[in-house]
Amino acid sequence: MTTDILSTRNLLLIQILATAMMTGIIWFVQIVHYPLFLKVPVEGFVAYEQSHTIRTGFVVIPLMLVELGTAILLLLLTVTSVGKLPIGLSPLYLGALGCLLVIWASTFLIQVPLHGLLEQHADSRAMTLLVSTNWIRSIFWSLRLGLLALLVAERMGT
Repeated sequence: MTTDILSTRNLLLIQILATAMMTGIIWFVQIVHYPLFLKVPVEGFVAYEQSHTIRTGFVVIPLMLVELGTAILLLLLTVTSVGKLPIGLSPLYLGALGCLLVIWASTFLIQVPLHGLLEQHADSRAMTLLVSTNWIRSIFWSLRLGLLALLVAERMGT
């Protein structure tokens, strides 16, 4: 087995770690953070949202990029143990990759535009939409983590 940082094993472990961190973050955001937007006074909301967006970006953007980067690398790598499908062709991995695509699409087609609107003015409808549409990411990150955990268990168990 290679000890190269770009080995499929290391990439899979890095990916599941980033996914686990993002899953925890998204559940905190879903249950605690986004619902509390409605409690922020209207006169201070825009400044709050602008600060929120910047600070949250420092936490989630690196993790999301690690997820995406390792996902692409694992998809491209074809060297695996004899007798096994390459990780990138495993149905579990392809399912996890599909979840990642849904997450990115939801983020950039729904949540980012809503945050853009909220950076301009407090809008209770946009806040409510943010909470309801964020369930997409909460569910798909959880599903993705489960699929990757099954894949790790399958690959590490033999």
